[in-house]
Amino acid sequence: MTREQFHTPRLAIPMTDLPLDLAAFHRIHRAAYVRWAERHLQNRADAEEAVDQAFEILARTWQEVLQKENPAAYAWTVMRNRTTDYARARGRRACLIDTAAFETATLQDTTDPIEVLQENLQLFHAITRLPERQHDVFVLLHCEGYTTAEVAAHLGITEAGVRSHNRNARRRLRDVLAAAEREGEHP
Repeated sequence: MTREQFHTPRLAIPMTDLPLDLAAFHRIHRAAYVRWAERHLQNRADAEEAVDQAFEILARTWQEVLQKENPAAYAWTVMRNRTTDYARARGRRACLIDTAAFETATLQDTTDPIEVLQENLQLFHAITRLPERQHDVFVLLHCEGYTTAEVAAHLGITEAGVRSHNRNARRRLRDVLAAAEREGEHP
């Protein structure tokens, strides 16, 4: 277990009052949801609050969620939308560009950190322009380090779907970055 899984959630509904299947779903998915939301909100407390609000919505509608063709995919969409709404309500945009690019640049041993930073900014800007599913797969695989199986479980898609979205995202990123390089464009 990771330390994120030991965090006590701030659900208004006590964990003991949750149906067993929802409590298990919460234990399995909350840490990944928080990591994804934190990457976009750039604040751990905000991410936890947004994810807990998403789980509040899921708790109120759990029986309807279970009737969905793919409850995990539906839950991911609720969390994603709640994170975006949370950012908008606070006058921010949900993004992963700013600190991610700086963190990556500072971790690399390079003779020209400014050039690396520019390249990272271009990459993270291009990631934000990916279609939603490709974006989520790419961030969970490459920024958060989840396995293909873990990403599939969290997003409610097959492992083949994860590989396909990842392949398409990588292709699209290569095309966008090559075009930017040809045009000398910087975000």
